[in-house]
Amino acid sequence: MSIRHGLLALLVAGPRYGSRLRTDFEARTGGTWPLNIGQVYTTLGRLERDGMVARDDVDAAGRTLYALTDAGRAELRAWYDHPVERAGPPRDELAIKLVMALGADGVDVREVVETQRRHVTRALHEHVRRRAEALARAPEHGEGMARLLVLEQLVFHAEAEVRWLDHCEARLLRFAHEEEPPGRKQPEV
Repeated sequence: MSIRHGLLALLVAGPRYGSRLRTDFEARTGGTWPLNIGQVYTTLGRLERDGMVARDDVDAAGRTLYALTDAGRAELRAWYDHPVERAGPPRDELAIKLVMALGADGVDVREVVETQRRHVTRALHEHVRRRAEALARAPEHGEGMARLLVLEQLVFHAEAEVRWLDHCEARLLRFAHEEEPPGRKQPEV
């Protein structure tokens, strides 16, 4: 996730202080990706170092306001103009868990798959419920639409994970069947 670019995008609307940026980021993403305030200020420090933002002023409460610079606008424009690269597969904990479980004594890989499927299915139902609530509010623009898009991404990711788990289970069953010694009948599936 690009916190850097997210903060730059929020600063287009005008100068903001760190905790306001955090609140706006979480609101814009529907609370899906909560930020630690330390992440915000560390990122702002790097953006300032790189000339993307500048300290603008101090508000009435004494909080430092950060403003987008021309270099920051150019960086943000380049981010919007270029596709997100997905060059290599991310280190996915579930994939690692499954491949490690294949060679582990006393681990039923199919049970690992089933446990994950139950978990993801519950999460999918929750995402669908939250999406229905967001749709009921008739989001036409702004934060409502942003929240809806994030929720839909969560739904699609969960659906894809369930499909992959179904595929893994089918592959494991075929493998188990092929590994059966001759003369021993495998139960019907």
